[in-house]
Formats: sequence, C-alpha cells, structure tokens
Amino acid sequence: MTGPRLTHRHVEVFRALMLAGSVTRAAELLHSSQPTVSRELARLEQLLQMNLFDRVRGRLRPTVRALALRDEVERSYQGLERIAATAAALRHFAQGRLDVACLPALAHTLLPDAVRRFCAAQAEASVSITPLESPLLEGWLAEQRCDLGLTEHDAAPPGTRAEALLKLDEVAVLPAGHPLLARRRLRPADFAGQAFVSLAAGDPYRQQIDALFERQRVARRLALEAGSAAAVCALVRQGLGVAIVNPLTALDAAGPQLQVRALTVHVPFRVSLVLPELRAPNPLRDAFVGALRDAAAAVRGRLKGV
Repeated sequence: MTGPRLTHRHVEVFRALMLAGSVTRAAELLHSSQPTVSRELARLEQLLQMNLFDRVRGRLRPTVRALALRDEVERSYQGLERIAATAAALRHFAQGRLDVACLPALAHTLLPDAVRRFCAAQAEASVSITPLESPLLEGWLAEQRCDLGLTEHDAAPPGTRAEALLKLDEVAVLPAGHPLLARRRLRPADFAGQAFVSLAAGDPYRQQIDALFERQRVARRLALEAGSAAAVCALVRQGLGVAIVNPLTALDAAGPQLQVRALTVHVPFRVSLVLPELRAPNPLRDAFVGALRDAAAAVRGRLKGV
C-alpha cells in the first residue's frame, strides 16, 4: 500500500511560505488561516521526512534543503503561470482585460474616476482591481502579476519602473461647525488642545504627523486612532475630533458633515504609477494610464479650492 503523496496544495503552501517568510503572511497569500497553514507545513515536513524551516524569532528561516527545493518549485510554477496567463488572455481577448493592483485607499478614491474615464472610451474593455496592503503589493508588482500598479513609494519594486502620478500634501479634516473652520489654512499651533483622531501607531504618515507636532511643541488630545484614513474620517464626521489625512480620502469623504482645510506646513503625500518591465505591455495600458493622469489632474483641481 502506498503512503500519502505530495499534492499541488503542499507545493502551494511551501511556495507561499518561501515568498512570505512567515505563517501569517503566507496565510494572507493563500487566503487561508494561520493554523491551517501551520498544519499543512507540518504534514509536508512529515511527508518529506525533513525540516524545511527553522523558527527564528517568529519568522521562518529556510533550510539549505528548502532553498534547493524552491528552485525546482519555481521552475514548475513558471510553467503553470504561463499556461494560466495564456488561457486568461485567450478568454478575454475579444474585449480586452486590464489587471490593476493598488493600495486599498486608492481603490476607492483615485481609481474609480480613472476607471470611469477609461470605460467611457473603451466600452468593451474590462478592468480588474486588486487592493493589497504594502509590502504584499510590492511583491505582486515585482512578480509581474498585473499590468500596472499604484503605490505610495518613489522606489520601484524589482523588475518595474515607477513614475510620479501625484505629489500633494496631507490635509486637515474637521467636523461641521468646528471653530477652526473659520481659518482657510491651519497652522500646527491651531491644533493645540484639540481632540485629535490619529492613524494607527505604526502608520508612516502617523509617524510624520506626530514628529511634526513634536517639533512644533504642540500638544494635542490623543484619545482615538484608526487603522485607515477612511476610518479616521468617519470618526471626524461624528464630531469626535479633527485629523490630518491624505487628500484623496479627505476629498472622497468631504461633505456637509466633514470639511477639508489646507495646512501651512508640508506633510508630503505621493502616488506612484508602477509599470512591470518583464511582462508584455497590455494594449490597453496606455489608455488607462491616460485616464489615471486625467483623474489625478482633477484631484489637483479640486484641491485648489480647499
């Protein structure tokens, strides 16, 4: 009687762990759970009768055997991905399909306007948007999994080139009726003693904003924080404080209950267009890039009125 055999799922789990470096990140890549990935790794190591990873400070360090196995796995995956990509291209050839990867915030701010402009000119085309958090997004772009991407970094992932799409500043958001709305532009000193809604502690923009107020020796009342700019705006809309967020989310949330104001200081915000260099250019890509640039120009125009 033959024993258990190596399956495609075993290989998929192994590859995800090699790419991610941790069970948590591998589970995200596989759309699975950490316990499931851990169990499947244990089964794979038992099946192969060798350890594939050393556990070092919460991360997985591949053994020499795992590194050798990875090379063979990657060769087989490249063949499978070429077949899948070809099948997808044939399936959507009649209308054309464009795959876009971006940060979640850009999926519901800048991209919808760009897609509207693109579809108005390319009615038969289809667009697929995949929102991904960094650094998973940069990993996808480096692996050439999409036709283009949008990030908030200047540096291009390996195998890609990056172009500046938007260079703006963060803005203040305030609830309706707030006394600071009397000012057209807000100084750091204006936030002294104000209830302030912050981004999460590890967010790079949170760190920039906190450093700004520390340099200016301005003390705010910090009671609330949220993991995204959209969530911060939702709290501000409820009158729970003021905040500083990226201009795209601020404009998207603006309305009678939430107002936007410019700052007198610079807190840079950027959006970069990332184009893969190892993937054949999609015939629809240039048209979509044009729509993105038009959408970016529209954002700049709206901000002039703030």
